[in-house]
Amino acid sequence: MKPALLVIDIQKDFFSISPECARSLNDAIENINPVLKFFRSKELPIICIQHMEPDENLLPGQEKFDLPESLEIIPSDIRIHKTYRNSFNKTPLAEILAEKGVDTVFITGFCAEYCVLSTIRGAMDLDLKPIVIKNCLASEKPDNIRFVEEIDDLVTFGALKAMLD
Repeated sequence: MKPALLVIDIQKDFFSISPECARSLNDAIENINPVLKFFRSKELPIICIQHMEPDENLLPGQEKFDLPESLEIIPSDIRIHKTYRNSFNKTPLAEILAEKGVDTVFITGFCAEYCVLSTIRGAMDLDLKPIVIKNCLASEKPDNIRFVEEIDDLVTFGALKAMLD
């Protein structure tokens, strides 16, 4: 297995959707940060994906496009900007993963039932193995996180560490 970590759409703008959504994002970040550190310790690829919405001025250079300070993405992490829910659609993500020999993507991020689920299906369409990391997804609706975790392959952080150690 040659894995990469995807961190999808954890951006400042989405914290303003609702208090429940902000709580969910903060909870996910708290669980994603140790995964980021672990992937770095193993020198495995980390890809931060950010959603653009030109009609809503959600674009690079706008504060609401930025990552929250609490998310420990660093400059050496790969960054991809997307305009579709599926992170593979019209982005260089598939090519980057192929260049690195990646066959398995560990999935984290926002919004579980939209961009995360679309990216999971996109990975499957490209014969990649997508695996969700438990407690690393966010949504305005907590039931949707549970739904996505239940219908997809899921791993806890502890099991992930055991798999990759």
